[in-house]
Order: sequence, then C-alpha cells, then structure tokens
Amino acid sequence: MVAIEVVRGDITREKVDAVVTAANESLLGGGGVDWAIHQAAGPELARAGGAIAPCPPGEAKVTPAFGMDPPVRHVIHTVGPVWDGGAYGEDEVLASCYRRSLAVADEVGARSVAFPAIATGVYGFPPARAARIAVATIRATPTRVEQVRLVAFDAATYDLLAAALAEDAAGQ
Repeated sequence: MVAIEVVRGDITREKVDAVVTAANESLLGGGGVDWAIHQAAGPELARAGGAIAPCPPGEAKVTPAFGMDPPVRHVIHTVGPVWDGGAYGEDEVLASCYRRSLAVADEVGARSVAFPAIATGVYGFPPARAARIAVATIRATPTRVEQVRLVAFDAATYDLLAAALAEDAAGQ
C-alpha cells in the first residue's frame, strides 16, 4: 500500500521521482503551482508540454523534469475540473486526475510522487472536499508508487490535507 504524507512547502523542492502539476489543457504553463514548476524546470518544459497537448480534464501526461533538481526526473501534468457547483461530475474528474497521475507515474517507473492540491486555486474546487477526494483516491488506486507526498503551499491547505489523511486512517 502506498504511504501518504502531508507536508507544507514548495513542491519544486521536493526530493521525489516525479512532481505533479495542476496544468491547463495547453500544457504551456499557467499560474500558481504550474507557474512555479515551469520556472523551476525551465523553458523546455513548455515546449515539451505543447508538443503533447492538449490534455483534457481528468487526464495526465508526462514530460521530463528538465532543469528541476534531482532526484526529480518527471513532471506529470494533469488538468483538474473547473468547479461549477458540483453537479457536473467535478468530483469524478478530480479523482481521475489522481488516478491517471499515478498510472503515468507507474508507466515511467516513479516510486515517489509529490502532488499539489489540484484544482483548488483559480479552478475554484472547494479545498476540504478536494483534500478528501485526493486522499481517498490515492489510497484506493492500485499503484507501484511507494511514497506520495501531498504538498501544501499554505497552512490552511496543510490542515485540510492532514485532516483528510487522519480521517482516512481512522476509517482503515
């Protein structure tokens, strides 16, 4: 079973095989965590992303990590759902982001992966709901990934992810 850990910090500084970015469909770079990862990886990341785009919501694609510090070798790009009240399959699309990212990690042999809080920024997904979906989906997805780090940029996100992980552990 995959080990899940919640940490607070900068995802671009994680010592993992792959980092996941909350991308837009173009994979050319965006705001928030995607901007930070593109800055860390360098301009080659946008060129590589553009070459394999588009990436529809709920899917994931992989590129090399380019200028990111080792051991990071891969950037997994996933496109979260834009929140529209929850009646349009947003939960399932978000869960698919985590499942597909783990599947892509398996394809490239990544054993450790860092995830941001996908879709909780400008896409407007409710953060507490997103945290529960992230933890439950990662826990339920068969994978060869051994370590998942859920990386929170701020204290509020950290608290929500930690609570979701504790709730999941209590239910095990």
